[in-house]
Amino acid sequence: MPVQVLYYFQDGCMGCMEQEPINREVTAHLGVEIEARDALSRPEEIRTFGLKVTPTLLVVVDGEVRERFEGVVHAEALEAAIKTWLTHEGEVSVR
Repeated sequence: MPVQVLYYFQDGCMGCMEQEPINREVTAHLGVEIEARDALSRPEEIRTFGLKVTPTLLVVVDGEVRERFEGVVHAEALEAAIKTWLTHEGEVSVR
């Protein structure tokens, strides 16, 4: 799938604990998978994407980061960003 949403977290991160139910809400509403990745277990991705904080969410389109959210992002902003690229790519009709 050309549009991918990556969610970088780490254990014990308070912001990450706040972000997880938001991610579930967005997934349920849009039907798009948000792939959770433990940032500390992926040092190569920390370098590649320049990760500095958790939570970080990336909207990746055809391998290129198009949207980046550092810290807790509210459902409305995350949904809007994802919808932009789904519509742009002609992937799905969003409910």
